[in-house]
Amino acid sequence: MTGGGRESEGGEEEVRGARRIPGPRGAADDLDLASVPLPPLPPPGGTAPDEAVPEQSQPASASGDAPESDAGEPEADLGPAPAAEAWPEPGPGPETADGTPEPPAPDPLVNSAPVVLPHQVLKALLGAWALSACSAEETAAVEDHLTGCAPCADEALRLRDAVGLLHTDGSLDLDPTLRTRVLDGCFGRRPARIPVPEWAAPYDAETARLDALLRDIGDSEWHAPVRLQWFEEERRVSRRTTVAGVIGHLMAVDGLLSAALGLDDPLDGGKAPLDPTERTETYWSATRRPPTRAVREPWRAQSHELIRTASFAGRNVAETSVSYGAFALPLQDAALDRAFECWVHGGDIADAVDYPYPAPSAAHLHRMIDLAARMLPAALAGRRSAGLAGPAKDLVAAGAPGRSLHLEIEGHGGGDWYIALDSPAAVGAPERAVAQVALDGVEFCRLVAGHISPVEAAAGQEGDREAIRDVLFAAASLSRL
Repeated sequence: MTGGGRESEGGEEEVRGARRIPGPRGAADDLDLASVPLPPLPPPGGTAPDEAVPEQSQPASASGDAPESDAGEPEADLGPAPAAEAWPEPGPGPETADGTPEPPAPDPLVNSAPVVLPHQVLKALLGAWALSACSAEETAAVEDHLTGCAPCADEALRLRDAVGLLHTDGSLDLDPTLRTRVLDGCFGRRPARIPVPEWAAPYDAETARLDALLRDIGDSEWHAPVRLQWFEEERRVSRRTTVAGVIGHLMAVDGLLSAALGLDDPLDGGKAPLDPTERTETYWSATRRPPTRAVREPWRAQSHELIRTASFAGRNVAETSVSYGAFALPLQDAALDRAFECWVHGGDIADAVDYPYPAPSAAHLHRMIDLAARMLPAALAGRRSAGLAGPAKDLVAAGAPGRSLHLEIEGHGGGDWYIALDSPAAVGAPERAVAQVALDGVEFCRLVAGHISPVEAAAGQEGDREAIRDVLFAAASLSRL
């Protein structure tokens, strides 16, 4: 480019080896190229160890001919360049002897060797490396380090796997069926060595369900009022207590089973009464202050100990007698009775705290109904002795078929039972049936628990009216505190 007496083509001679930092570049038209001083050349023999500096040219003479210079002699020091002035853009390089332009100087060399960093720094960079957030030099240094450091290589692999989880498109929530599948697989490979006896399974299930309810309620709800209801003779009786009081009642009566198995009775079995109502009253009166949620732990520990002991003893304890004072039951029936009462009182607590509480499983409910049906002949004989039921009409020998009532339970846990009417030693038989009662399974259990009266039971009735009334009232008389 020429203009204003300035000429830059072929007028500068490149100088190698000098470092410089150019200042701010000004407008090209404002510069007098002839008056711009050049930086000093390095002393003879001096070299730039790290990088090469492009050659620089001397200003052209007025005639346009390039001045000759001796490569062996350093040029005169023209002094440092003013900081406020910028160097002009380099023009074409000098020509060779045959007149062709000399090739341009190569770009400064870039050091491609990996950056050498300490171990701790490289270890700290592993997270950024896994996220691909390192620079090219840092990435090369980290990857070179991983080839010789096993701990860092393992950590880098774990971090890369974690980054893969962060970018997954699927849900991180566990499969809700995972626990069931894992347990099924475990039990399939190695079944439990000490399984819970079949006769203790309903008690195990109902105590676990009630414990789940108690775990969900707050501290204040342990003092929520609960009204317990049952029948005595011909009238309904109720007792007001709290949620904690109900759990204390269950623990006191469960102590009868603990004493039968040789375990500790929470009421000191040598002195405590055997009647369930009296045991409960004794426990409540012995409590100096209203029971709180602290009663849950001893009750649950007691139920666990009962199930564990029964599981280890197996069939040897199923027929062990458990005395209730006025009557006795074998341990397998007593455990079923305690499962029934645990469900009933669990429903009382659920109603008090507004908590959903479904009925037991069909298999367990069927066994509870069967226990009540087997107890009905003795309950009917007891009411007859007290003058609360009609007289026997056809006495037969023990074990012989006698007059019967067909009890048909529909729905959940249903089935058919034939109740002997005249003697507890007689056997109910379809061919001797004189009446039939049809009830829903849960409705029948509510009647046995004393939660509905015999006249309120929605029962389909057919046959001997007196026999039907006596059986319904005998079912209600099975209830107690």
